[in-house]
Amino acid sequence: MIAIIDYGMGNLRSVAKALEYVGASVRVTDDSTIVAQATKVVLPGVGAFPAAMRELAARKLIEPVKAAIAAGRPYLGICLGLQLLFERGEEGGGAAGLGILQGTVRRFSFNSSLATQHSSLKIPHMGWNQVTSSQQSAVSSQRCPLLQGIPEGSFFYFVHSYYAEPTDPSVVALESEYGTRFPAMVCRGNLFATQFHPEKSQTLGLRLLENFVKL
Repeated sequence: MIAIIDYGMGNLRSVAKALEYVGASVRVTDDSTIVAQATKVVLPGVGAFPAAMRELAARKLIEPVKAAIAAGRPYLGICLGLQLLFERGEEGGGAAGLGILQGTVRRFSFNSSLATQHSSLKIPHMGWNQVTSSQQSAVSSQRCPLLQGIPEGSFFYFVHSYYAEPTDPSVVALESEYGTRFPAMVCRGNLFATQFHPEKSQTLGLRLLENFVKL
């Protein structure tokens, strides 16, 4: 059973439906006992970083999520579920994250030269964008099991105003570009997270979710 963490934020039902479509047994829950019993954990999210951390803490879900990852159970973070893995987010004056990965979550900021070069750039970054293998990473797309069957240069659907800036670039499996290069996916052992929304990314998004289910 895959536990989809319910912390009062995010597109829970669409993630659950997508996982069920590719054959998963899922449970949307804010019960720490159920999270502890799950074979895999998914942390989706759409919303503000500080509010998400407050809600996770209020539901006593922070330690169960950390324990699941430490125990080697597969974890998939989606959008905010990727950002919360890091030590700190700048949003709302700043807040501590889960601290599982080192680094900071920063807001897109386009200086005057970028504004001239990319006059159409808006915040949030919303829509389809291409992802490519990270040139700095030890984790090639071929070595990340969730990317099996997904061609280099594929397009996925993004909705976000903030992006992760890892201390260790080797955790980055995929990158994308929106005024700056940023991590589109991280992969480390049993830990996987996407800045894009696989549940909104049609065939290739479903393939990524199916790969997660089959781990």
